[in-house]
Amino acid sequence: MKRHIPNAITCCNLMSGCVAIFFALCDQFTAALAAIIAGAVFDFFDGMTARLLGVSSPIGLELDSLADVVTFGVAPSMMLFNQMHECSVVSLARTLDTPDCSSWSLLVLYVPFLAFLMAAFSALRLAKFNLDTRQKLGFIGLPTPANALFWGSFIVAWGKKVLVFPSILPILLVMMLLSCYLLVSEIPMFALKFKTWGWKGNEVKWLFLLSCVPLVTFLGWGSLSVIVAWYVLLSILTQKHAE
Repeated sequence: MKRHIPNAITCCNLMSGCVAIFFALCDQFTAALAAIIAGAVFDFFDGMTARLLGVSSPIGLELDSLADVVTFGVAPSMMLFNQMHECSVVSLARTLDTPDCSSWSLLVLYVPFLAFLMAAFSALRLAKFNLDTRQKLGFIGLPTPANALFWGSFIVAWGKKVLVFPSILPILLVMMLLSCYLLVSEIPMFALKFKTWGWKGNEVKWLFLLSCVPLVTFLGWGSLSVIVAWYVLLSILTQKHAE
């Protein structure tokens, strides 16, 4: 019976991703982000449970990746698609009021579909992670849960506010492409895995965790996007320092 427990937890991750997609389709972004966070919690505990019970298996690894694609790839892509779709509609409405409006202006309505590139790159990142033996103690590239939490938090924090910016659609597109690059990049990023709990040897990890406390306190939901951005920046800075 115990060998099925980790896979059951992984399935809870998958179900959380499906719930997140549903809420994203309904424009209920806060609920979608909550479901993604729940998926991240299940994702953390499935591997830990498998190791504690001594029941790690190849099928568990494959199931974990499939669940992660849904929760941390498709769900945030759906949230971003809806956000970009609203921006494209507003952008088109502004264009219709100008003399230079043409049939080409309608192409802006198709731009939001590019958001699903992020789902594809998330799947690619997970496939690479399963085969990359260098990522036992750290990560190479941005982990998919971190990317999903960034976008979920960013969309919840900004929501309708971004619609007032005329050029927000290309900005979101560039940010999305940057996320795709970070997912499959060769940038080393630290993992929050502690062999010992002391300060020595864990300076970067403790600095990161301690700096997250005021961010969560003052920024609420929006803190997750700032925390992930800080995580990427700190990883890059510590890599350059090591070199």
